[in-house]
Amino acid sequence: MPTVVVALLAGILVPIGLMLYLLAGEALLKRLRPRRARSARIALWLAPAGILLGGMLIYPLIRTIILSFQGVDGSGFVGLSNYVQAFTRSDTLIAIRNNLLWLVVFTSFVTVIGIAIATLGDRVKYEKLVRTIIVLPTAISFVGAGVIWSFVYSYEPPGLEQTGTLNAIWTTVFPGSDPVAWLADERTVNGALIFIGIWMSVGMASVILSAAIKGVPGETLEAARIDGASEWAIFFRILLPQISTTVVMVITLMGINSLKVFDIIYVLTNGNYGSQVLATSMYSELFAAQNFGTASAIAVVLLLATAPIIAVNIRFFREGR
Repeated sequence: MPTVVVALLAGILVPIGLMLYLLAGEALLKRLRPRRARSARIALWLAPAGILLGGMLIYPLIRTIILSFQGVDGSGFVGLSNYVQAFTRSDTLIAIRNNLLWLVVFTSFVTVIGIAIATLGDRVKYEKLVRTIIVLPTAISFVGAGVIWSFVYSYEPPGLEQTGTLNAIWTTVFPGSDPVAWLADERTVNGALIFIGIWMSVGMASVILSAAIKGVPGETLEAARIDGASEWAIFFRILLPQISTTVVMVITLMGINSLKVFDIIYVLTNGNYGSQVLATSMYSELFAAQNFGTASAIAVVLLLATAPIIAVNIRFFREGR
């Protein structure tokens, strides 16, 4: 049966089946006592979501963990050899190094710039214009941003006219200097890619932080100013502590995004020139090398890397700090 027909049937039959399931379930619940019906109704409405969650998230997770202990073709138990191989190969070590670089640099810059924009934007009359300009890049997909910035970073050999925006400016401002292969030089490629990620993410961070800043009572800030506190003291001793929960949330979101970054690198460099990260390494192992075992091991490592960030975030919120 053609794929299009299967998709159409699924799009029609699944909603109809779900509706019939709920109607039949509600009809049966009317025969139960009100107290039992209430508990059964919760299970009735949560069951479809639970089945979907189990089929789309939990089962693939368990299957990936099992595959990480199996051979190249996904058969035979090989123990921890896939993990040993993943942590001893030079390209995987480079990917881990780059992920750590993304985690530190990307997360730090996005958070600091987001706080600065949110704080300063809250004090100007044209805040909406500033916020619009900053948020605009978030409307672009990472693939689209990769295509846009490929033109900005475009490189032509010395002596030829530079079509890339950045190299055209570089050679104009510094006459006689050679253009830079931003995406083909190991010294600049990671910085260029991280800059795109920052450009894409600062808008969302600033919007979240701006909402938190607007929730700080203005009377508190005004009282501090009347008492003679400087703006730096107000920011670090009053404003920042009161939005600390939101700051931690932003750090968590950006940290997770940095660990699972893939689109920008795949579009611009495909992991070449020392720009490989765990996500692109996993993709290469799975689709290029057809090595299911090693690809699954890298996926599990990536999952374990995000777990501590989530755990710290949950603990922070539970403590109410």
